Amino acid sequence: MKILHIDKNHPLLLEQLNEAGFQNDIDYESSKETIETKINTYDGIVIRSRFRIDKNFIDKATQLKFIARVGAGMENIDTDYAESKGIALISSPEGNRNAVGNHTLGLLLALLNKLKKADQEIRKGIWLREENRGLELDSLTVGIIGYGNMGKAFARKLRGFDCRVLCYDIKESVGDDCATQVSLAHFQKEVDVVSLHTPETPLTLNMVNEDFIKGFAKDFWLINTARGKSVNTEDLVKALQSGKILGAGLDVLEYEPSSFENFFTQELPAPFAYLLNAENVILTPHIAGWTIESKTLLAQIIVDKIKALDHSLSLPKDDNA
Repeated sequence: MKILHIDKNHPLLLEQLNEAGFQNDIDYESSKETIETKINTYDGIVIRSRFRIDKNFIDKATQLKFIARVGAGMENIDTDYAESKGIALISSPEGNRNAVGNHTLGLLLALLNKLKKADQEIRKGIWLREENRGLELDSLTVGIIGYGNMGKAFARKLRGFDCRVLCYDIKESVGDDCATQVSLAHFQKEVDVVSLHTPETPLTLNMVNEDFIKGFAKDFWLINTARGKSVNTEDLVKALQSGKILGAGLDVLEYEPSSFENFFTQELPAPFAYLLNAENVILTPHIAGWTIESKTLLAQIIVDKIKALDHSLSLPKDDNA
């Protein structure tokens, strides 16, 4: 197979695919329009998030057999159209789920123990103990929305605590020993913490809005290590101001560009200024799954899946099937 790589990844990806006999070309700089002029000569493409692979791009990729994304989400690919053309879709959520679980737990513990506020005060010479009294995670009910690779990884991290863990998912029967699956109504009645682990889909866009937030019986903590556009930031700020949301740990933001890069090159809306200055908000730059270990594992999983696909395509057809 002839494969085009349009984003930089761990070197092992190119090294192992070369060793396996694949022809690998790289083009990390050309525009989407330029790549569209030559994509018809490739059997596969490996991407992260540089641009969207849409219907027009797919129509020009006349011999494409697979699209591989080094990561979990596939929202920058028109997956339905690609599959209608017989193109295999490859991703690697197994590669960074452990990292996301770690990061999510870190954000939650930092919020509950007021680590950001206490650190900032100490640096200003302010020594406040009672005002920085924290909460123990063990006393809370943690709710996970989206119980796939990432949600399950976070739930496994919580097993070291004595907290109750509930999950909500549109798929049935995904709960396990780490989390009890419940209805959304039950979820909103019981939880103290809401952690998002959903992909970006029409169902999840603007999911956490004013009406959704008001549906919770308790004031709650919000963690988002999934996709920024799942949370309406203006409504989040209103809930933080009213105390309905007690604090937020956000690794992703509604305003991120689709490439997840160069965030501060754009003019940012007013609600973001509130998040920047809020003591009970912790922000990180879309790095929940961005560890040294996950970089290696994400690439290795893509290599293994490409090899497996190539093997399956090379198998003789069973005329009696």
